[in-house]
Amino acid sequence: MERYCVIMAGGIGSRFWPLSKDNMPKQFLDILGTGKSFIRATFERFLPLVPASNFIVVTNAAYKHLVLEHLPELTDDQVLCEPMRRNTAPCIAYATWHILARCPEASIAVTPADHLVTNECEFQRVIVNGLDFVETNRNALMTIGIRPSRPETGYGYIEVDRESADIIPVKNFKEKPDLETAKRFVADGRYFWNSGIFLWSSDAIMGAFRTYLPDMAALFDQGKADFGTPREQEFISTHFERCENISIDYGVMERSQSRFTVCADFGWSDIGTWGSLYTHAAHDETGNAVSGHAVTVDTTGSVINIEPGCQAIVQGLDNCLVALRDGSLLVCRLADEQQIKHWVERL
Repeated sequence: MERYCVIMAGGIGSRFWPLSKDNMPKQFLDILGTGKSFIRATFERFLPLVPASNFIVVTNAAYKHLVLEHLPELTDDQVLCEPMRRNTAPCIAYATWHILARCPEASIAVTPADHLVTNECEFQRVIVNGLDFVETNRNALMTIGIRPSRPETGYGYIEVDRESADIIPVKNFKEKPDLETAKRFVADGRYFWNSGIFLWSSDAIMGAFRTYLPDMAALFDQGKADFGTPREQEFISTHFERCENISIDYGVMERSQSRFTVCADFGWSDIGTWGSLYTHAAHDETGNAVSGHAVTVDTTGSVINIEPGCQAIVQGLDNCLVALRDGSLLVCRLADEQQIKHWVERL
């Protein structure tokens, strides 16, 4: 059974505005200053486990050139282009039918393009064990759970019956909680962050689509003869918009009776917000995370991100965010950062 890696790279990352915008979304940025974009780091993290020829990137058509620029090891036909955004279930279905045209029996790791992992050796150990599990348990759908380090309201949670280092069944998926509920989850010890990383065999995910999203499966079945041929993109361009806009969590994982997780700890963050960036960034003596040429005065616990070539003086702020990029300025309280994507819609 061949192993594949599907990288989902079509999002905008609007919560990271103004750094992440339509023309240069978060997955192609080096927000942490590591010298690598998020998508490059994701590719290199999986490369010891999956040959470069077995990577599939699903992205928006507008970003295909960026994918190939950041991942020059890939060929043109390894980048699948969605004509519009339709959430993670259609994205994963598209990649699954494409892979099956290439390899009738495959095990597949699915990952977002824009996460941080600080302990890559432990990450790779967890992924290898998980792939071994789904290759043996051919009906299993597996998601990676992360041991929570704090009560986090920005993540969904996975509930299990008991904490274990082994692969165990999932009891329930929980939506993003309020702060009090998140505190209860962390204190309980049986709740783990949902990383959005999935492992399964092609048989298992295909069967799940046919059972839980039969209309979507039937739609992709119509193009079965086109996948893996020059006609594939034409089929997708014509039919993809008919897919239901639904996540793989809602559409499949929450309905499945064969779902598993492992409670992992490999220094994971989705770096989905400025607050999560603050957690992982270096701080000065007053607790500020400063990037760029900025002077802070009577300012504490804040994120200051100023684009190269510009200067800023920030005075009198506590636990705030100041970000300047490409003529766009954001100033807000870090506690209100979940509203950024809604504010951007008003521009």
